[in-house]
Amino acid sequence: MKTFRIKTLCLSGSAVAALSIGILALPTTGMAQTTPEPDTVVDEIVVTGSRIQRRDADSVGPLLTLTAEDIRNSGAISVGDLLQRLPSAGVSLNSNGTQGTSYGASSINLRYLGGAEGSGNRVLVLVDGHRWVDGVGQRGFRDFVDLNTVPLGMIEGIEVLKDGASAIYGADAIAGVVNVQTIRDFDGVRLSARTGITSEGDGQQYSATANLGRRFENSSVILSASYAREDAILTSDRERTTLSLVPLTAPGTSPRGLFILPGLSNNAYFGTATGFAASATPVTALALGGYGAGNLADNSFRTAVLPDDFYNTQAQGIYSAGPSERYGVYGRFRTQLSDNISFHLEGLYNRRQSNQLFSPVLLDIGGTAGTIRGYSLANNHPFNPFGTANGVPVANALTFAATQAWRVRKVLTDVGNRDNIQDVETYRIAAGAEGTFNAVGREWSWDVFGSWSKNEIHSSALNGVNYENLFRGLGNPANCLASAGCVPINLFAPMTAEMASYIRFTTREYNSTELFDLTYNITGDLFELPAGPLSVAAGYEYRQNKATDRPDVYANSTPVLLSNLYTTTTAQTRVPTVGEYALHEGYLELAIPVLADMPLAHRLDVSLAARYSNYDTVGDATTIKAGVGWRPVEDLLVRGTYSQGFRAPSILELFQGGREVSIQAIDPCNGGAAARPTLPGCAGIPSSYNQANFNLNGLIPGVTSGNLNLEPETADTFSAGFALQPGAVPGLTLTADWYDIKINDAIASQAAAQILGLCAARAGAFCDLVRRDPATGAVSRLTQGSQNLSEIRTSGIDATLRYEFTTDIGRFAAVLDTSYLEEFTTVSPDPTGGPDILDERAGKGDRARSTYPHWKGQSSLRWSDGPWMALWRGRYIGESTDIVNTVKDDKTDAIFYQDLEGSYSFDRHDATVTIGVSNLFDEQPPASYANAPINYDIYTYDARGRSAYIRVGLQF
Repeated sequence: MKTFRIKTLCLSGSAVAALSIGILALPTTGMAQTTPEPDTVVDEIVVTGSRIQRRDADSVGPLLTLTAEDIRNSGAISVGDLLQRLPSAGVSLNSNGTQGTSYGASSINLRYLGGAEGSGNRVLVLVDGHRWVDGVGQRGFRDFVDLNTVPLGMIEGIEVLKDGASAIYGADAIAGVVNVQTIRDFDGVRLSARTGITSEGDGQQYSATANLGRRFENSSVILSASYAREDAILTSDRERTTLSLVPLTAPGTSPRGLFILPGLSNNAYFGTATGFAASATPVTALALGGYGAGNLADNSFRTAVLPDDFYNTQAQGIYSAGPSERYGVYGRFRTQLSDNISFHLEGLYNRRQSNQLFSPVLLDIGGTAGTIRGYSLANNHPFNPFGTANGVPVANALTFAATQAWRVRKVLTDVGNRDNIQDVETYRIAAGAEGTFNAVGREWSWDVFGSWSKNEIHSSALNGVNYENLFRGLGNPANCLASAGCVPINLFAPMTAEMASYIRFTTREYNSTELFDLTYNITGDLFELPAGPLSVAAGYEYRQNKATDRPDVYANSTPVLLSNLYTTTTAQTRVPTVGEYALHEGYLELAIPVLADMPLAHRLDVSLAARYSNYDTVGDATTIKAGVGWRPVEDLLVRGTYSQGFRAPSILELFQGGREVSIQAIDPCNGGAAARPTLPGCAGIPSSYNQANFNLNGLIPGVTSGNLNLEPETADTFSAGFALQPGAVPGLTLTADWYDIKINDAIASQAAAQILGLCAARAGAFCDLVRRDPATGAVSRLTQGSQNLSEIRTSGIDATLRYEFTTDIGRFAAVLDTSYLEEFTTVSPDPTGGPDILDERAGKGDRARSTYPHWKGQSSLRWSDGPWMALWRGRYIGESTDIVNTVKDDKTDAIFYQDLEGSYSFDRHDATVTIGVSNLFDEQPPASYANAPINYDIYTYDARGRSAYIRVGLQF
């Protein structure tokens, strides 16, 4: 008879006692159930989600477990791609689009409770029960785990606890816990390779893993290597993303330029009409060529009009899904030091290289007009079409001074597409020991673990513009000649390679995060109660987090040429950041069997847990958790939990220096006061204001920063539900759970759309965070900052139906997994002192990258017979609202993705060949006006469309 150890995920104690194996609500495959062989005795169960080791399978109940087979059969090539399909997952960072803030990173945001769009900072990500280092990013470090730093080959399974667990694991576990389990010891070699491509012939995917295991007499070694690559998809290659849903109401920026040039209107020398090149009637070049000499210069320009001068930036080589390449190695050595003590050492290196391609810089400069002001163009500049160098007499030559409202807007195709590049490296070294000892007549288990890990990124932003060099190149020709390397710049015709090179700028930045973690745990049984042993677990943890952000020195320096030139380059500026914090924590957990084998009490169990945390930044706190699991009969489990959550402000939230951001949001004052007469905050904005014509194709310029005065946030989580596994219908399981979470003093920034909406609707103090250009009405700066909002409230229901059965034609496994979001409300204080402002998001999608459908679900049907397997998967995302607009209706439609997969397993080397099709019916993401110009929520849907893949695996 053999013994073995099972690791599984469950809620604390017996709050979900005997939830039943059937709640393995796998989102990507039919259910994979591991059943002990008849001659096998379950010696010990180590609970992830509880620290207590248990000795009977009925005392625990897995909530969600993804096995290695489930991961292989999912069609996913990353951990994030897999987890983000869960019905309980909200908007999460992924590789989609160039309009977001992921920059190649991936997150998991359970219950939509991330502190910012796509963030996962209220979800605790563990690897083998231990913390993982925070991520890094293109524009500063992160305060959540980047799932792309975990190589896929090292993963044996993933467990998801959708319940608060601060009392068990500490801060960050308000929304739940994701625990990644690494590969177990084995003998042999396991190889797997996969490749796929979309039906459009793009977005190729390649992945491979190679795992080597060897057991020796008293030790073992594991080596794992992983590789994954995803190629790009262009916005121009998908109907949904080819053209922004927001229509232009006035000519926009193009490579031919859009010019406002005082002095040309009604100019007798050039023969121009009244209003020619004026602010109300800007002109554009007739072609990308040169311009006429002397008084013929104006003949090369005409008043810009629609539709003749329409220009689509979405078709300019922009990535809808950015390319990414990842490779990683993982190793573990384990040895038995004595009969009851073992030691292990592990190491990891992972590297990700990714990039995002954007349209070329949308230049917007001028004297007292434009986004970047203070420029001038002398009448003797060599590339002034209306100057002396072009044959215009001195008496008629025009100067465009820094004190005049002249303006040039132009797509700088000569400089090239902007390209953001990330090179991310992850290092981790860990060691631990575990063992047993006898005390007070009972056996106790202990473990000690320590790790150091680091994430660092070297990032580049190519093909930006150096505003100071542009200033020199447009300024006084004599000054340019006197400045080393200066090249006069031509904004009225195509640039030479020398000109483009002179003003081209590459931003180079670095940031990193570090984690040092030391834990000690002990668990055992104190004594016997009539219903079973009273079990206890206790432990201590010391943790230190560090982060450093070093932005580009020149891009963040103060301009020296002119005070009006408030930024040196097109790069968004930010203040360098260095921060760290440390904490000590201790916890105690009890599992108390109250009743067993009695009428209406087949089992009644209570679990209790408490944790004390002491931070060197915000002080100390104690959290508790309590759960009850009651089985009136063996087939039915009724359960409930109450837990307190605690999350201290992160390094990012505390110490982040002021940082410029570009925000995707629809300005409710677009079109000016005349178009928005019922919105008092739009008063005074001219009707000529068209958001799309300002600040990089309509993006809102903003600034965000940390806040040293933040207080910790706390949470109260209630859950109640049942699990039914009728003995009369073997293989059938039905579970349903209600949850209610309230976060007090929630740390967050108000969404840009919320700030703009409140300003427009209420004006006054609500517009303190919105600065506008008084002449044009365009938003020049929107201020966001971390603050303790009053509270966040969310509630809903999760339900899973699973049925496995065997027939004459094979075995079937069916799953239906659903989630209903009943409420998601943010409560913010009214700056005027009035009642709190309630922002209900459940069922809405009228903000960029913030879709909160009431209903989400997944289903699957799996058939297997001998070496054959076939699988159907379905994923449903319900409808939500959209911004009221004149282009489409005011809702975002529901969508149902469907996948097919089939495989055959050979006897030789356990070889398996799998062929699959994802998104069988080529569903494109539902159109969303709020998410223009890419037109869909990139953190909820994807635009890949139909894709096919083949996977081969073998072992020997």
